[in-house]
Amino acid sequence: MAYLAFQDGTIFEGEAFGAWLKSSNPMTEQEVVFNTSMSGYQEMVTDLSYAGQILVLTQPQIGNYGWHHEENEADKTRLQGLILRELSQGEGSLHGEGSLEDYCLQHGVQGLKGVDTRALTRYLRQFGTLPGVLVQTREAAIEFWKNYRGQDLAGKKSEHWVYRSTVKEAYEIPGSGPLLAVLDFGVKRNILRHLQKRGFRIMVFPARATAEEILGHHPRGLVLSNGPGDPEELPEGVATVRKLYDKLPILGICLGHQLLALAAGGETYKLPYGHRGGNHPVIDTRTGKATMTSQNHGYAVQEASLEGSGFEVTLRNLNDGTVEGMEHQSFPVLSVQFHPEGAPGPEENAEVFDRFKEIVEKSIIRKGRK
Repeated sequence: MAYLAFQDGTIFEGEAFGAWLKSSNPMTEQEVVFNTSMSGYQEMVTDLSYAGQILVLTQPQIGNYGWHHEENEADKTRLQGLILRELSQGEGSLHGEGSLEDYCLQHGVQGLKGVDTRALTRYLRQFGTLPGVLVQTREAAIEFWKNYRGQDLAGKKSEHWVYRSTVKEAYEIPGSGPLLAVLDFGVKRNILRHLQKRGFRIMVFPARATAEEILGHHPRGLVLSNGPGDPEELPEGVATVRKLYDKLPILGICLGHQLLALAAGGETYKLPYGHRGGNHPVIDTRTGKATMTSQNHGYAVQEASLEGSGFEVTLRNLNDGTVEGMEHQSFPVLSVQFHPEGAPGPEENAEVFDRFKEIVEKSIIRKGRK
């Protein structure tokens, strides 16, 4: 047996799978979050926005269509734990090249199966996102929390998960169209695929790239990608975005959306238990059109803080009214809090990429006339 334990003494029991025996990581607490999607476990496990988190999947059976490497959203994972009700080996999958359990074992993900994920999700809904620790005995859990002093036991702040998720050096993805810069905070491959489909040549930059380095390649536009963690703990990224948002057409996605708001003088805040799932309704405040979106974020933009920033709220979450999209009134800049590359059934949110392409093309035409 193995356990997921919380500081208040609540413990959820399950059976260990994945990298428990192989892992050399010291016992540390991680943020425990849940996702309500019915499918897409492979995309979630390899989504770098989950870096530093323990992920609970509410769908009871997970792993039933195996593992297909082409569907990975990154070539690595930074997920710290995976909690399931029932683990399937994916027997009979037509294109499976392995199983979810195989991937977890090979990539250092500790898993817990046989857990009452319904009770666990209700617990998180009641108390909000909480730190939890994966342990092999109840005694280890009691001892860990008794000695717990927070993450910075030695007075040292750990490196932000964005910097443990981003690429180490810039690289180019060939294309015949205009050059587009992508600032990689943990970018999903499907975002890059959508940009490729629209004809862009892409240069992907590490999260620590400076505005001068990006502009030195003379891109026609910039995409600020998704990524993990608290946006307010990325002051260098905010400073870089602040230098760029009046110089290039920009599309911000998820974390990129939050960084744009901070760069313009806005504020962000932590949601009680985040938005993670494939059924979040969003409405366009200008047209009244509503779409179902795929989301994965724990922070949101404070709408009142956008006053005087130049940004107009264009999209709003129909569940809780949070800001889901912005457009700047003076500059060719737009952003969305959800994942337009995600397709929770309908694919209509990919129109965001079409809109951005139009903005880039108009900007090129305007500059050509000068």
